[in-house]
Amino acid sequence: MIEFSRVGFDYGDRTILSDVSLSIPEGSFHFVTGPSGAGKTTFLRLCYLALRPTSGTVTLFGRDAAGVDRDEAARLRRRIGIVFQDGQFLDHLSLADNVALPLRIQGKPQAQRREQVQELLDWVGLAHRADARPAELSAGERQRASLARAVIGGPDFVIADEPTGNVDREMGRRILGLLTALNGHGTGVLMATHDLDLIRAAKSEVAARVLRIADRSVTTAGAVL
Repeated sequence: MIEFSRVGFDYGDRTILSDVSLSIPEGSFHFVTGPSGAGKTTFLRLCYLALRPTSGTVTLFGRDAAGVDRDEAARLRRRIGIVFQDGQFLDHLSLADNVALPLRIQGKPQAQRREQVQELLDWVGLAHRADARPAELSAGERQRASLARAVIGGPDFVIADEPTGNVDREMGRRILGLLTALNGHGTGVLMATHDLDLIRAAKSEVAARVLRIADRSVTTAGAVL
C-alpha cells in the first residue's frame, strides 16, 4: 500500500531522512517511534504525499509519487484518513459540521452526511457534543473528533500523528482502542507516538509492528514487545 525505495528528504541543508526502504502492507498496524525532532512527522507527510522525497521513490497505492499531479494526489489522499495532533478544525463550525467536511467536499447529500456523522460521533462517544465549537472541546474530545473526521470517508488507511500526545493515559488508551477496532475491520493504521507504555499496551489487542526513526534512518523494531 505504501512503499519507500531508498527515500531521502532534505530540508534546506539539513538531511531529515536518508536511504529509507520499507513496505507498509494493506491492513497492517504500525507504530512510528523515535526521539523528538527525528523526523516522525516528515515520514508521515511523505506517506500521504504532503511532501515529496528529495531522492528515491515513494509509492502510494501503486502510484509513484513523482508522477502524481496535484489532482491525482488529492484523489489518492481520499483513501487515507489523517488524524492531526492539533486537530486542524474550522473554529466557526460545530463539531458535527467539522466531522462532515470530507463528505461535503465529496458532494454527498445532506441526509447521508447527517446519518454518517451521527454514527461516528456515537462511535467516538461525542454525540452529546455535536453542536459544540472546537474551542469548547477538551483535548481528548478534539482527538476523538479528529479521528471521526478522518474515517468518515471510509479510508483504506489511517495515519495518526501523535494522537495521544496531549491527553491523559486513560484517554490515550481509549483512542488506541478506537484505532485497533478500525484495524480489526481491515483498515491499515500508521500511528506516531513517543509513548512506549501505550505501544506495549497494544500487544493484547493488535498484531502491530514498530518503525523506529533515528539518525535519519527508519528501522523495523519487529512486533510489539
